[in-house]
Amino acid sequence: MPERIAIVGDGQMGLVLAAQLVETGHAVRLWGPFADAVATLRATRASPRLPEVELPEEVEVEEDPVRAIEDATLLVSAIPVQHLREVWRRFPSAPTPVVSVSKGIEVASLARPSEILRACRGAVPIGVLSGPTIASELARRLPAAMIAASDDPALADLVRRTFRAPWVRVYAGHDPLGVEIAGAAKNVIAIAAGLLDGLGAGVNAKSALLARGLAEIVRLGSALGARAETFFGIAGVGDLATTCFSPEGRNRSCGEAIGRGESLAAHLRATRSVVEGVETSRSIRSLAERTGVEMPISAAVHAVLFEGLAPRQALRSLMERETSLERVG
Repeated sequence: MPERIAIVGDGQMGLVLAAQLVETGHAVRLWGPFADAVATLRATRASPRLPEVELPEEVEVEEDPVRAIEDATLLVSAIPVQHLREVWRRFPSAPTPVVSVSKGIEVASLARPSEILRACRGAVPIGVLSGPTIASELARRLPAAMIAASDDPALADLVRRTFRAPWVRVYAGHDPLGVEIAGAAKNVIAIAAGLLDGLGAGVNAKSALLARGLAEIVRLGSALGARAETFFGIAGVGDLATTCFSPEGRNRSCGEAIGRGESLAAHLRATRSVVEGVETSRSIRSLAERTGVEMPISAAVHAVLFEGLAPRQALRSLMERETSLERVG
């Protein structure tokens, strides 16, 4: 059955999901937080954030938050995590279930996207949709897979059915905590992968980084109560590999620019999209300290971004660490 879907957020994922959902028969209303950008999108059906997408005429572009979610049967949250709370406070309460596609952890509270939505929306079903999903590839209808996870099995199944397409497989899962931790932490590891690219460290180094980065993510997720197997699936190693190796990944690209000598501030000024891993590196560092989990790669990324550590010195420090029996988790 077709759903009436309101997408909150007109960034890359909001745009590409809106186009996908109308193509598969659903009614879609798209809202953005900036009136000028919404007006331009409505008039041109295009956005500089994802130039390859021409927004179908069937997608209704709305700037009024009340009208945006009116009569919707499913809400999609596609707002960067650090702005999620302030944006959702604009919307009236409603019993409509919400699915989040944001990847990150709020710095101030260390809350995951679903926890922020719970605080803003109250006792409604909340789920997460994640996986290795580079937006430009989804826009070109290249094959992809996602996982829809929720503590509410009915919502997980609804999201699974709603977001499937001839070019997208969607699996259901019941570990939203693990899916959100994987989606947040992999962005930090991807910055590290980009640093290696900027330093010209080679594929051997990046593949080793991916493996040891996964071990860090599993340790943190397990300490927080997630299921270890989640990190070896689509939301975990699948998303991590894509983010670390794709030339289009924003977090990897940020790390590469810094590895080549560009400052973080200069890179963030030049990019049109939010680089979630930058602020999330602060959150991951705090969570690691709170849980007593050792995360040397994530700590090195934080030190490069915010403590003045040179990328080459960060790599040297990681290579000089004592080795022991390999463990994942």
